[in-house]
Amino acid sequence: MDVAETKPSSRYGKPPWIFKGRAFYQLNLVKAELARAFIPEEFRLVEAFGYTLGGFFLASYDESPAGVFDELVVIAGIVWNPPTSCAWAARVLVNSDEACIHGRKDVGLPSQVARFSKRITAVPRKRQNIVDSLLSIIGMGHTFYTPKAFIGIELTETEGPALTEICKINLMASGHEHGLKFNEWMGPAIRMCLPSFSGRTEYNPNLLKYSCQIECRVRAVQPARVTGQSQPTEETDKDQSATEELSVHGRNLRNTIAVMLSKPVLALEFNCLQMQVEAPIVVSQYT
Repeated sequence: MDVAETKPSSRYGKPPWIFKGRAFYQLNLVKAELARAFIPEEFRLVEAFGYTLGGFFLASYDESPAGVFDELVVIAGIVWNPPTSCAWAARVLVNSDEACIHGRKDVGLPSQVARFSKRITAVPRKRQNIVDSLLSIIGMGHTFYTPKAFIGIELTETEGPALTEICKINLMASGHEHGLKFNEWMGPAIRMCLPSFSGRTEYNPNLLKYSCQIECRVRAVQPARVTGQSQPTEETDKDQSATEELSVHGRNLRNTIAVMLSKPVLALEFNCLQMQVEAPIVVSQYT
């Protein structure tokens, strides 16, 4: 397998590119047939009983070459890359024009600009121990409340003046990152590498491979609740070529939402995240 480094855009400077912030990573059981709609034919999908591991990576970066921005990476599935495996992104949404251009040109990602509309709601949750219960009976008790915050994120893809609602994501917010005092353990510090394939897009037709070196505090959390938008209506036959192009875009969008709506198996919260993205390499042959 022959490889060569790609040339980075001048805006981001030379790799590696460093991103700092927090993230939510959810693994879903994705139907193999659905994942294959995004993955090049020469790749062999890692699957069992008709399913592969996909999901999404939702990040909020406080520091990056593009400044502060949000990112949603929808992962279609995992493909073999002996002796290990690599992820394949079905769609990437960012609320930064600069990050979108970098993702398209330099990393070969299917990046799109989108709006991330967030709403954080603090929900008091009553918790009372046995001693407090006994004291309450005689009128001397008091109640302890442990606040919890929930964040709702509505994603709307923007393409010029056109707006397309993608989905809504509801998850438990981290008190450490949103100014709420939860006194919760952020989990152990870990280091890991997430290798991925990319490319084969209109902006970068090459087949690429890159890796993300991650350092963070990680803990298991409740899976997010994802709701998808209604399917687009059928196109008219006024312009056959335009109709075919819209239907391809519509199918891609529906399949992306279907990946997000697949059954969750594990959700992880990454705090104190530092992610180092290495320079992508061009894969001239895949075997």
